[in-house]
Amino acid sequence: MNTKAAEELPAVSVIMPVLNEERHLRTAVRRILDQEYPGPMEVVIALGPSTDRTAEIAAELVAEDPRVRTVENPTGRTPAGLNAAIRGSQYPIVVRVDGHGLLTPGYIATAVRLLGEMDAANVGGIMHAEGETEWENAVAAAMTSKIGVGNAAFHTGGLAGPADTVYLGVFRREVLEKLGGYNEEFIRAQDWELNYRIRQDGGLVWFTPQLKVTYRPRPSVRALAKQYKDYGRWRRVVTRYHRGSVNLRYLAPPSALLAVVLGLVLGAAVHPAFLAVPGAYLLGILGGAVVEGRGLSFRAKALLPVAFATMHLSWGFGFITSPRSLARRVMRSVAPTSKDVLSKAS
Repeated sequence: MNTKAAEELPAVSVIMPVLNEERHLRTAVRRILDQEYPGPMEVVIALGPSTDRTAEIAAELVAEDPRVRTVENPTGRTPAGLNAAIRGSQYPIVVRVDGHGLLTPGYIATAVRLLGEMDAANVGGIMHAEGETEWENAVAAAMTSKIGVGNAAFHTGGLAGPADTVYLGVFRREVLEKLGGYNEEFIRAQDWELNYRIRQDGGLVWFTPQLKVTYRPRPSVRALAKQYKDYGRWRRVVTRYHRGSVNLRYLAPPSALLAVVLGLVLGAAVHPAFLAVPGAYLLGILGGAVVEGRGLSFRAKALLPVAFATMHLSWGFGFITSPRSLARRVMRSVAPTSKDVLSKAS
């Protein structure tokens, strides 16, 4: 691309909230810097209080490339880190990337082009899970399967078009400033909540399979269970905070959990016939593993039903047990509807 064309491209700020990301941070930042986007670009890393070498690696990245700098995120919470990075950035296009997300080639250029072509407020694509261990490979297969995550296009793919939400996102700064950025009360589900406000404000959230980010799954059953329990817990908060935002897909995991638990209890206390319900669920995830496990090693395929059950039941448990007090606390907070959240000095 010639110099004049490059000068016409909008400048891009890539924001990254990180906490204990020593395993992936250097690779994630390298994928950003290797994008070959002809316009001006900066990378702003919001550093949480990590207990590993994340801060040291970030300092090395800052010393190696003038486009990289850091801001502090004392709470370590993702939405607070995102807002801190937005405040510490300067350019009109804001690209969100997580510390364990790896951009594919051409991601930024394609996103910037689509923002203009579609007159969108936010564009995003697919959360393409890829593992590095047998367990992570099983989780990746579950996270890219309709059996594992339903019909969410940003997990499983689909046709380009308007969407409720997208993975990460590439935003117009003016939209973020108008809406006050991320609601920092939402420890999880902050993407969905922000995209809901964007849509309520009349903005377009655009999904395209052209945009893909490689995602590294959680490395253990325990970590995956906590992740999905938190997802369910905070999605329930969203449905209470934004009345009318509930989706039937969100009710599937809690329904499955209740059916399994009731089947086991009634099967033991009343009649064995009730065990047919948890039995049907077990057969369903075993059959799903056969279908979705094609191409996996034997061990990863054997772990796939465990990944399915962990995701479904943990999400359902988090949704069912999400306390009303948590939603009330969020509702009492100052709604981020002005520039104040993003106008504080970094």
